[in-house]
Amino acid sequence: MTTDAHSTHNGTGESVGEYAKRRGRRVEATQSVEIGLNAAIVAVKDDEPVVLVIRPDADARTPLDGLPFGPFSPTEHRTLEMGLRSWVHEQTGLDLGYTEQLYTFGDRGRHAQPDDVTPHVVSIGYLALTHASDAQGLQSGAWRSWYHFFPWEDWRRGKPEMLDAEIIPRLKEWAAQPRRNQPVRPLMRDERIRVCFGLEGASWDEEKVLERYELLYEAGLVEESQRDGREAARAWGDLPRYGGAMRFDHRRVLATAIGRVRAKIKYRPVIFELMPPEFTLFELQKTVEAILGPHLHKQNFRRLVESAGLVEPTGEVKTRTGGRPAKLYRFRREVLLERPAPGVRVKQGRG
Repeated sequence: MTTDAHSTHNGTGESVGEYAKRRGRRVEATQSVEIGLNAAIVAVKDDEPVVLVIRPDADARTPLDGLPFGPFSPTEHRTLEMGLRSWVHEQTGLDLGYTEQLYTFGDRGRHAQPDDVTPHVVSIGYLALTHASDAQGLQSGAWRSWYHFFPWEDWRRGKPEMLDAEIIPRLKEWAAQPRRNQPVRPLMRDERIRVCFGLEGASWDEEKVLERYELLYEAGLVEESQRDGREAARAWGDLPRYGGAMRFDHRRVLATAIGRVRAKIKYRPVIFELMPPEFTLFELQKTVEAILGPHLHKQNFRRLVESAGLVEPTGEVKTRTGGRPAKLYRFRREVLLERPAPGVRVKQGRG
């Protein structure tokens, strides 16, 4: 995985600094560290969780999807978030709504090219949530299912076959190899695999998206690890593609965003940032399932949402083709004043 030392918005391979100069931004010649801003912009379209990606040009040197990005300019942007909003609007035409800072990605050596070739980049990742209908005026970029990049995270139809057929056996093979010049960790490799992938009696934790991706990267099983020339990746022969690769460390940023959303909907009503003003309970359930991954028990979900006071009926109904009219609901904003953690605390289950 890599920093954004050469992140691009158009697939040309230019660095953050080069892009800033081309757009008329000032970059000091002696600057040794640059601040990059990355946005994981999430929506749900047709019951599928999607992320906004910037597609490369046809003649791009690195034809991979990437997240919208831009450099922070202290002379033009009063805050980091204002800089992010400015770049996203310039690159996609989208005005961000709900936004929060995720994490700072600044490790050395996360790029195949040495850090002394160009200024070291500290990338600050952001999560943004929007409703699909609010992005109709998208000028550039495309929506892509986040399960395209993380197919092992989609449990809506049961446990993904690739886990037992491919990923787990290879991780176990990697864990059994002698460790050379590896950092000391609280847990051994096999213990980390058991915890992160829910093996040997451990339960699958849908929030550990980043931890699972980091294991796959360390084991050399994802394309980014092969691209970065990691030693573990060189030990494998031909590998199937485990999810779509992204530019630089953008898949790591996206993994962080997915884990944050999955955790946050349990104690904050952010799920309604992804919903239209009026919706049916079935539509709400499908959106929660899309985000969390597993299928949910229909009646239990409805009882949970209604008893928690998260929604209220509008008095209107929505007619579905071939079915009975369904009641329409809206988010009950008073719940924010009534409880400190009004989230959707769902449990997995079939039904």
